[in-house]
Amino acid sequence: MKIVHTIEDLRTELLIWRQAGETIGLVPTMGALHDGHMSLVSLSREKTQRTCVTLFINPKQFGENEDFNTYPRNKKDDAKKLKSAGVDILFQPDSRVMYPQNFSTSVSVKGLGDVLEGQARPGFFIGVATVVTKLLIQSLPNIAFFGEKDFQQLLVIKRLTRDLNIPVEIEAGPIIRENDGLALSSRNTYLSPNERIIAPILYGTISQIAEQVSRGAALSDQVNWGRSQLLQAGFTFVDYLSIRETETFSEAKDISRPARVLVAAFLGKTRLIDNVLI
Repeated sequence: MKIVHTIEDLRTELLIWRQAGETIGLVPTMGALHDGHMSLVSLSREKTQRTCVTLFINPKQFGENEDFNTYPRNKKDDAKKLKSAGVDILFQPDSRVMYPQNFSTSVSVKGLGDVLEGQARPGFFIGVATVVTKLLIQSLPNIAFFGEKDFQQLLVIKRLTRDLNIPVEIEAGPIIRENDGLALSSRNTYLSPNERIIAPILYGTISQIAEQVSRGAALSDQVNWGRSQLLQAGFTFVDYLSIRETETFSEAKDISRPARVLVAAFLGKTRLIDNVLI
């Protein structure tokens, strides 16, 4: 596995594969790799001939009072995992490479990026859309892989690639969970032992909402019940709990079309997100 730190070196390596007619998969990450990330790597290796992983903790998607400085970092272990998994190249730029002096451009996906996660974390999706646009253009893979745990982010990325005519297929990987249902996340390391016991209730609650709604329960009643359930279980704050149409991401009035239950809630100081398909 080669490790490169500049856009020029990345493009030089990928051009060799592209000229040889090999297909390229891209897996963008912020490091602190877990089995969820590695499942995307496996998906890329299954679907393409070459796999490129990027590791960049993007400062532009962290708010002023968020955890940029404390976000888990373990580049050496991450590199070992990726090498063992058969990754061909790791792109590991620093902020000066991604955002050189006088950088002044941003990408905004209006509407879709302004609700739920976008409303709870102002500027978050502008940071995500900007860095993903750059990574896609820098590497121009055949397919880029993103996890369904960040479902709204997945839709934002699909929209920007369509709107900006970026010739990359976006493919989703399923949510990978612990045995008790907790969705894997780099931020799970923030949880105290007691909070870790409570955390799976998030998945249990939205799963129960999905089940009840599929049986005909009123959507608004289930959303209200879910908020109450989480707070009673020990979650300190619910950023949002919403049922959205899968394709349009508009608030679902019924389940005549595919829909998902999406949630973001704080457990102590740790913010957890999850979603399930109804």
